[in-house]
Amino acid sequence: MAKRFSVSEYSDGVLSGNRVMLSRAITLVESTLPSDQALAQQVLDAVLPHAGRSVRVGITGVPGVGKSTFIEALGLHLVAAHHHRLAVLAVDPSSQRSGGSILGDKTRMNLLAAHPHAFIRPSPAGRSLGGVTRATREAMLLCEAAGHDVIFVETVGVGQSETAVHGMVDFFLLLMLAGAGDELQGIKKGIMEMADAVTITKADGDNELASRRARREYQNALHLFPLAPSAWAPLVTTSSALTGAGVPEVWEVVQRYVQQTQASGYFQQRRQEQNLHWLHETIRETLETRFYARPEVQAQLASVQQRVLEGRQSAFGAATELLGL
Repeated sequence: MAKRFSVSEYSDGVLSGNRVMLSRAITLVESTLPSDQALAQQVLDAVLPHAGRSVRVGITGVPGVGKSTFIEALGLHLVAAHHHRLAVLAVDPSSQRSGGSILGDKTRMNLLAAHPHAFIRPSPAGRSLGGVTRATREAMLLCEAAGHDVIFVETVGVGQSETAVHGMVDFFLLLMLAGAGDELQGIKKGIMEMADAVTITKADGDNELASRRARREYQNALHLFPLAPSAWAPLVTTSSALTGAGVPEVWEVVQRYVQQTQASGYFQQRRQEQNLHWLHETIRETLETRFYARPEVQAQLASVQQRVLEGRQSAFGAATELLGL
């Protein structure tokens, strides 16, 4: 078992930008042990006044879009040209089936992972979406307290993880490919509606013309969606992580969004709404965990489930019975 430190040792280490202590503090918030969770909350309370001062960017994309290559290219641009301190976190609910594909992504981002101003953290393997997103959000707060002023939250799994990430970031970036059919794209209308910007990747060589055409098509499609509460009209760009073309422009779009929404007050309002959302999510998840951990529920759960499976009891009736224990 990893060594546990005091609240002040964790918080002082994080606030001083100590990468080793930051990693250990994130490991602590990822732990499911009740004693670790209690200590983690004390650490988070200690560093919270120093968190929240970053730009949080969610990044998702279809399979084969070159997400890790794009993230490395944009990340290197931020730490080199803009002197930002970047943290890359992942939400990977698929890890319980695949063993954690983000681990492969980290090895592919060799240059970024080695940069002293970049911090890349895989999501915990074998965790539910709720557990992963809670740990990721708390890791984000720790990274901000450690001085990282840009946070990338990458979705690795496909499906609900996009909604979860959208609920914890300021800006949501969708990566797409040119010339791929709807089946390959695998992108639902709901995910398109969440996007604050779309970037057509791999816009180089023979694919450059198709990428420009795809940009026009997606821009036209986005115009059909109702204007978001932010009053921001999503933009579509093209980029090539291979040549670097269009990569700085993606960050310029993020900066324009932040400036516009901070000026209107939406940026702060959304942060507040997200905090309330996570309050209620945490209450729901904690109550559910405590419910299933009760000995009387564990003793009756299997037989109640069997009755529901066999059609001898309704799901509503079974739930009512268990809740009444």
